[in-house]
Amino acid sequence: MQWDLFCRVIDNYGDIGVCWRLAADLGARGEAVRLWIDDASALAWMAPHGATGVEVLPWTATPAPLEPGEVVVEAFGCDPPVEFVRRMALATRRPVWINLEYLSAEDYVERSHGLPSPQLSGPGAGLTKWFFYPGFSERTGGLLREPGLLGEREAFDREAWLSAQGLQRRDEERVVSLFCYDNPALPDLLRTLATQPTLLLLTPGAAQQAAPLLPEDGRLGALRSHALPWLPQPDYDRLLWSCDLNFVRGEDSFARAHWAGVPFVWHIYPQHDGAHAAKLDAYLDRLLEGAPESLVRELHALWHGWNGLDLWPPHLPLYRDWAQACTRWRDRLLAQDDLTTQLLRFVRQKG
Repeated sequence: MQWDLFCRVIDNYGDIGVCWRLAADLGARGEAVRLWIDDASALAWMAPHGATGVEVLPWTATPAPLEPGEVVVEAFGCDPPVEFVRRMALATRRPVWINLEYLSAEDYVERSHGLPSPQLSGPGAGLTKWFFYPGFSERTGGLLREPGLLGEREAFDREAWLSAQGLQRRDEERVVSLFCYDNPALPDLLRTLATQPTLLLLTPGAAQQAAPLLPEDGRLGALRSHALPWLPQPDYDRLLWSCDLNFVRGEDSFARAHWAGVPFVWHIYPQHDGAHAAKLDAYLDRLLEGAPESLVRELHALWHGWNGLDLWPPHLPLYRDWAQACTRWRDRLLAQDDLTTQLLRFVRQKG
């Protein structure tokens, strides 16, 4: 099928990251995708070689005069250009129109997934927009996971990948990646990590603001740090696989941290009304279902402290229990169909 996928860039990594992964996955499965985007600059490092079956087009008020494909996906309620919606309504065979929503573990996602929104007025009058929610249960649209991804993960050689980046892990040294928004808790994190041998890998952006907090040689106690360049998406996945602990942010890196199968901490996008706190706790409730009570308390304290919802805790949870909880959670998610598979099935049913 021909897909038109619309993406408006608000956060250069989350929204465009999700949209590019979806477009590339669809293309790899034989679909044709036109990715309409208002700022494609991040693709220069995120996907420098493009992807089979994917064409990138500029999003403007007057889009190129192309007929809509069989499927139109607006990511995160971004509303396609009015002229394009008008073409959708006039098409002989009207497309299946999908609003791909934000990822959340909150209960409303299961209630809202798959619901129709009939368009009663405006340029799209007569069309139906369908809500498609990613999520963590069988009653949602699942998570993006390319076929064969877990096979690649199992065959991955982290020492070889680190060596290719000019890095070498020392004996008894844990490897930690840091990808975050601006965070006042960063000095506390550095002091906590410095209590045992740690190689801290800093991604570009806010995470590399940690560098001025360290001595000139990038060392603090038992911690040494390394600033990474921008990484294409496949290499970012391998960064996550190389680490014993990952700090991730937003939506794209958060979802990918699950497939690494190692402990991670999520820096959720902060909202002015504080709604992100409930969203964070809804996710923790699912992640920690059946976990030891001590781990539940410690991870709540850690995630709340990192997200500015509480004081920073004095230590990290016991690694063994944390790793076991993450592995169990990943295995539960692997039992569900991935997002692209579910989306293809949903579109065929509605089309």
